[in-house]
Amino acid sequence: MAATIGPAGYAAWRQTVLGRTTEALEHRLIVEFAGDVAGERVLDAGCGDGLLVCALADRGAHVVGLDADRRMLVAAAARTRRRGVRATLVEGRLERLPFADDVFDVVVAVTVLGFVSDASVAVREAARVLRPGGRLVIGELGRWNTWAARRRVRGWLGDPLWKVTQFRTAAALRSLIEDAGFSVVAVRGAVYYPPVTWLARALAPADGWFGHVTTVGAAFIALAGRKETA
Repeated sequence: MAATIGPAGYAAWRQTVLGRTTEALEHRLIVEFAGDVAGERVLDAGCGDGLLVCALADRGAHVVGLDADRRMLVAAAARTRRRGVRATLVEGRLERLPFADDVFDVVVAVTVLGFVSDASVAVREAARVLRPGGRLVIGELGRWNTWAARRRVRGWLGDPLWKVTQFRTAAALRSLIEDAGFSVVAVRGAVYYPPVTWLARALAPADGWFGHVTTVGAAFIALAGRKETA
């Protein structure tokens, strides 16, 4: 299993202006792609410390959060208790989801596929647990941008997390989910500024415009797909 950042790392990241700005842009895009989830059964696959779990539950979804890191599940449970949110939290891996076939309306996976041992298996598992016509929303680390370049250098220098990370283009992500039986309905990028605080402040207001124009240069790429019916 690859090294992970852990709850403390995420909390520290959100304490910075750069972290809050960046995560807000990513979060907004994923929630938009998930659409109206009221009354739907939603799996947050790789839920981390539960931020998205709470956001989806607030919108009326019946949320199941899954993560392979027990520390993250403890943090997610604490967050849901503080927020008064009802959600089910399960320990498990995306490559072998502990759920029956066709049980979810939506599966969301954010910055997870770049860290799993076999992304194609993980996406096929997402397809298996989704009902026909169900929606998959993924958000992944883009390949060609200043954030990825810096992270690749850190990996080359021995950082255990970034050493194993897979950065992908929009085309590669599209191919990945289409091969698993999804039709792509939306693709958009986010986070077009370098990892510099003052540039994030200056350029974040225009980030949505860039996202509608191109995914080139985006540090974060989101796709929405629909499981094809038989």
